[in-house]
Amino acid sequence: MDGSDGLDHAGRPGAGERARRSVVRQRRANVAGGRRGGHRVLVTLDEEEQLARLAAAQGVTVPRLLVESALAQRGETATQRRDALVELLAVRRLLTAVSVNVNQVAAKANATSRMPAETAGALSAVRRLVARIDDVLDQLDSRV
Repeated sequence: MDGSDGLDHAGRPGAGERARRSVVRQRRANVAGGRRGGHRVLVTLDEEEQLARLAAAQGVTVPRLLVESALAQRGETATQRRDALVELLAVRRLLTAVSVNVNQVAAKANATSRMPAETAGALSAVRRLVARIDDVLDQLDSRV
């Protein structure tokens, strides 16, 4: 299972991080005819640092952050919604894998009338997944 940093136990990008990277684009997509309008925004050094930090955290450019934030309908940017969707899909994949594992343990227990050695590992995986689901729900709840 992925750690909270998006890396697996070997330090490689986990499934959620790989999925997020596959759909992340820093710049906005090109549009037919280009973009004719432009705005110049002057900010203080502190504001520039904050904008740069926020943009880096979302994996977008500062101009994209400003446009998405200003035009966001629900107080979150399209990038934040996409990241939440990617995380939910990663959790769904993990839930499927853990469910298969639990079903295999149950089938073995039913066939032998004994609890298999894998039971503790399967239950531990369920607990970790429930904690991750709780984290995702808390993140989504904080945005509402």
